[in-house]
Amino acid sequence: MLAGDTPRAGKSTLIAALIWLLVVLSGGLVMARYSQTAGDPGSPPIHWPEALPSPGDSALPRLVFFLHPHCPCSRATLGELERLMAGCQGLVTVHVWFIQPESLDAEWVKTDLWHTAAAIPGVEVHVDHEGKTAALFHSMTSGQALLYDAAGSLLFHGGITPARGHAGDNAGSDAINNLLKNRSQSPASTPVFGCALSSDQKTKECTQCQP
Repeated sequence: MLAGDTPRAGKSTLIAALIWLLVVLSGGLVMARYSQTAGDPGSPPIHWPEALPSPGDSALPRLVFFLHPHCPCSRATLGELERLMAGCQGLVTVHVWFIQPESLDAEWVKTDLWHTAAAIPGVEVHVDHEGKTAALFHSMTSGQALLYDAAGSLLFHGGITPARGHAGDNAGSDAINNLLKNRSQSPASTPVFGCALSSDQKTKECTQCQP
């Protein structure tokens, strides 16, 4: 009987291995699809909102970002922003607004993302109480970037990462860099990869960043 059981045992092992492989492949496909799933791009105003005073040097273009302070995906956005600013100092004013829900205090906003953004030369960070500033710009997704020229006209809106939570070369950063340096024609918009700014704020972490 032992000899007869050997082929059966080997067949069972092979089936188990195939099932495991299918599970791994399926999980990989889900993760890959999720990383390429963009958020809501919103519909940003083509002119700087009159209700918001123009920040910084009025002679320079204005680059603004909206971030969820607990969105892991947005670490990649800040990494790309740091790289962008390394070559664009003095060409643009940059302001990053972090969403603060009504039910939570300002300390909830002061995460590692806040401190990372504040440490980037040339970048100013702000608490966006109840998302009122994001609403003025119709921003819906963490990582949304908007570039306005000195006259207040929208030049670009979108994200500056190639996928959700991934840093690296991307069309958004290239577009902003080209526009600031008056280079070749650039896309007016790119996908935004991040969680919803209006997601459930009762949990510490932004669960929408998880597939």
